[in-house]
Amino acid sequence: MRLIIINGPNLNLLGKREPEIYGSESFDDIFNSLKDKYSSIDLEYYQSNIEGEIIDKLHEVGFNYDGVILNAAAYTHTSVGIGDAVKGIETSVVEIHISNIHAREDFRHQSYIAPNAKGVIFGFGVKGYELAIQSFL
Repeated sequence: MRLIIINGPNLNLLGKREPEIYGSESFDDIFNSLKDKYSSIDLEYYQSNIEGEIIDKLHEVGFNYDGVILNAAAYTHTSVGIGDAVKGIETSVVEIHISNIHAREDFRHQSYIAPNAKGVIFGFGVKGYELAIQSFL
């Protein structure tokens, strides 16, 4: 099984940025733990702060991977383009968020990804990445 985690803007700052919301672990630490726990899965990781690069990556993997775990971060609420990319690919996408987006600002309640996603996981911290992996197993 081949899965990819795609993280959007500012998630490269995990462990440093607002640890009260996002925790104190870096994504490298989180990813290495996931790779160790799910060693039978070909698990990859990609992060970009640039909307078009995320769209390009979805196009690249969206026809030959078994699943995409997408935390588009703030682009979730603003990017029709990323939503359209998810709609346009064949690979199933699980949208995740570390925080409970419905307990935050009103603009975060809208997702342009969710209507075309296999499912949405939010509010469980970084455990959401593992829950997303399990959804593909």
